[in-house]
Amino acid sequence: MNSGSGQSCGAVIVLSGPSGVGKSTICKQILERVENVYLSISTTTRMKKIGEQDGVDYFFVSRDEFEKQKKAGNFLEYAEVFGNFYGTPRDKLEKALNEGKTVLLEIDVQGAQQVKKIIPDARMIFILPPEHKELKNRITGRGRDDEQDVKKRLAGADAEIAASEFFDYKVVNDKLENAVEEVLQIIKKEIGE
Repeated sequence: MNSGSGQSCGAVIVLSGPSGVGKSTICKQILERVENVYLSISTTTRMKKIGEQDGVDYFFVSRDEFEKQKKAGNFLEYAEVFGNFYGTPRDKLEKALNEGKTVLLEIDVQGAQQVKKIIPDARMIFILPPEHKELKNRITGRGRDDEQDVKKRLAGADAEIAASEFFDYKVVNDKLENAVEEVLQIIKKEIGE
């Protein structure tokens, strides 16, 4: 990316895919292996789950606070997912880009489509499950969702997978190490390493 002032800026890499496909795990591995990468932390209205930390996993806010931030233009993108709002804080992303960092966004398909409109040179990677049954096993295996939520997530997954045609790259997460390596190679290619 170029800032217009002639100063080189970092790149934006979007990682998306259905719930339970392994996006967070892949992102954590990328952070451990690639220097100068900033993982954007989303703001959300959903309740904090056991083990999650504010400012580490998400910025947890009320719906009123989210609306205030949205009206103030504080989000690069935002979307409603399963009844909760998620947004990408604009200021932290812009700061990381201006520092020349590669920004990794782990967001849903709605948000990815918004980012592509705003940042056309963002590179989009869609993570796919090896098969639908495996995705269901992963979602239920996390133990974080009740049966109704699992059904919603699986229905949402079908719609997201259908939208994957919009992405620059598709990576099947059949074996974590293979998926991480493939995403690493894509990032290195895109940032010119």
